[in-house]
Amino acid sequence: MIDHILPVKPHLPTLRLTWVPVNAPIPARLLRTGLAGQIREFIVEGISSGRWEPGERIVERRIAAELGVSQGPVREALRQLEAQRLIESLPNRGARVREFTERDLAEIFPVRAGLERTAAELALPRLSDDCLDALEKHNRELGEAAKGGDLHEQMRLSIAFHREIVESAGNGLLVSVWEGLGIELWTTLSLRLHQTEIYSKSAEHAELIEAFRRRDPEAPRLLHDHVMNYAP
Repeated sequence: MIDHILPVKPHLPTLRLTWVPVNAPIPARLLRTGLAGQIREFIVEGISSGRWEPGERIVERRIAAELGVSQGPVREALRQLEAQRLIESLPNRGARVREFTERDLAEIFPVRAGLERTAAELALPRLSDDCLDALEKHNRELGEAAKGGDLHEQMRLSIAFHREIVESAGNGLLVSVWEGLGIELWTTLSLRLHQTEIYSKSAEHAELIEAFRRRDPEAPRLLHDHVMNYAP
């Protein structure tokens, strides 16, 4: 049982989204290492794809049975998701997906943008050709995924692009905090609510790559503004 309860403020309108499945694969079983983290990602994917909608219960024992694991790591994954404000738990009723609000989105993106700006400032003097080539590859494949209409792959590649920059900062704490924001889900919520086309961001990615190659001191600000374009 998760001890802490995160109430939804009653005066805030909740987001009513049209959930469109993104055809993400669902694993039958997980590796026996880092189980809680993998289960957390599995649940986030399920929320993002619409398998579990806002307000719907997430039954611990069912997930454990589906993934072939004990309930312990599932319980730990749910604790982590509650800390990320993605689920909430009610006494004697278990866990359920939170009813997300516009304020949630308005709060998350300035934090993410600030973290990524800091990451870019730290990474700029040390960016290697391998990192820049990886950014080019992610952006090129993003274009290919857009042509094929694969929304899940577009999401994955767009986030991989940003993760590459954050990890290039060489600051483990910053990476941990960034990952802890639940980037995949909040990005999905924003894109679906505001019907933003991910591929429309590819041109901005290309500009960022060129700014990084030039070691342009404006690159961190460009990245910050790019992230804020996802915000409501």
